[in-house]
Parts: sequence; structure tokens; C-alpha cells
Amino acid sequence: MQFILIDKILELNKGSDITAIKTLSIAEEYLKDHFPRFPVMPGVLMLEGLFQASAWLVRESEDFAHSMVIMKEARNTKYAGFVSPGQTLTIKANILKQDETTTTLKATGEVDGNVAVSSKLLLERFNIKDRRPDRQSLDAYSIRKLRQQFALLYDKAEPVLNQ
Repeated sequence: MQFILIDKILELNKGSDITAIKTLSIAEEYLKDHFPRFPVMPGVLMLEGLFQASAWLVRESEDFAHSMVIMKEARNTKYAGFVSPGQTLTIKANILKQDETTTTLKATGEVDGNVAVSSKLLLERFNIKDRRPDRQSLDAYSIRKLRQQFALLYDKAEPVLNQ
């Protein structure tokens, strides 16, 4: 099961920072179990939201040069609040450093101006063909699909035609 934990990208400065939002709906399937009488967004999904926003920043900063952006590490992750149905998690991520294959970012998620989650993330980026040459065709397909999703999330993104 895949969760899309970004509703909208509000601002993106290539090579620098991103601001995105996720408004928690009571209709989220996982809230039935987490927790029935006190529904809140699970901490691991808050962290996933930080990762997803950070990955969009990395992709757009490099003009979608890589089909894969994965989280290698989450360090100093701190949870300081809850996200309840109807509340909006505002996610901000800033690039701290970048080399040929990895990007380090500081990311926070706030609810009503109060930090609910923060973490230092290490993301790795690569193309599928670099690890599986027999699957080279997947890179172009994946990048096209990612660009289409990005265009739905970010009003300033270039429109992508279906091919």
C-alpha cells in the first residue's frame, strides 16, 4: 500500500527549500486503527510526509534526472505533537548538503505553528539502469509518471502531456 502524504506544494526553491501541506482527513483508512477513540496520524507517516516533500525538492532541483530517490537515513527524529483529523501538517525541508549521489536535508512538520515532527534526512538518488541495466526502460517511464504527479501537486510545475 502506498500513501501520498503531500496534498499540495506551496513553495519550492530549487536547490534550497520546499514547503508543502497535508491536511488529515477523517476518511484516511489507517485512522480506523490508529486510534479508534483518538485518531491521529501515525508518527511513521508524519516522517514519510517529510521524506516525500524532501524527495520532490531533490527531484525538481535536478530536473528529474534520477528515477529513484530513497531515504537512506532519518536521524534525530523527534515527535512533539499530534496531527488530528481536520488539521494541516505544514512540511518544510531545507537542503543542508549534497554530493553526487546523496542529499542531506533538515525537515520539520508543523501544526498551527507548533513543531509536531522534525528530522535530519539522508536521501540517495540514482537511476534504475545503474543497478539493473536490464530494466533501463523503467527510468523514462518512472520519471514521466513522477513529473505528472508533481504537476498535480505544484501549480508552478510545467504541465506534462500523457505519452
